[in-house]
Amino acid sequence: MYTPPAFRIEDRTALLATVRAARLATVVTATADGPFATPLPLFVDETEGEHGVLYGHFARANPQWRTAPVGDGLAIFMGADAYVTPAWYATKRETGKVVPTWNYVTVQARGPVEFFDDPERLLEVVTRLTDLHEEPRALPWAVGDAPAEFIASQLRGIVGLRMPITHLEGKRKMSQNRNEADRLGVAKGLSESERPSDRDVADQISV
Repeated sequence: MYTPPAFRIEDRTALLATVRAARLATVVTATADGPFATPLPLFVDETEGEHGVLYGHFARANPQWRTAPVGDGLAIFMGADAYVTPAWYATKRETGKVVPTWNYVTVQARGPVEFFDDPERLLEVVTRLTDLHEEPRALPWAVGDAPAEFIASQLRGIVGLRMPITHLEGKRKMSQNRNEADRLGVAKGLSESERPSDRDVADQISV
């Protein structure tokens, strides 16, 4: 990932926070037949390895897991993002020398991929994923709420993914390359947007 120094996320805690906050990742593998990419909910087990291990699962019918990867897999996690119009820049009024851009946060994790279909391991993965996303609810649903034979049949329709993270890099592009007046203009413009993601970006701009 091209990351100028001003936009690079160096802190491991911040990198993993973005991974945990992303509700959906894109898992990419290169193969002899070309690249495959699948949107997947993942969780990171930070107790394993130097940077943690990612877990998720594919539909068994998905050809990605059946096609041998060439090299490492890549998981892409996106944080808040927003379009930035030049109209918000003080520089536009001063010189006119401005162009549109995009502000965003992203983290990319690389590592070897392992596919598995052991029922006990799959049950652990789907249970942890479910608990993670149900936890904020007043009345969380649990895997154990469904009949055991039904869950067993559902597990036969998926294949697990395990990806130890060997390389973790992040990019936080939040108008750091603009002067203070321009950053103030971007923050104000985004804070007035009707899009929640735009307002999330506004909150992350340092002014």
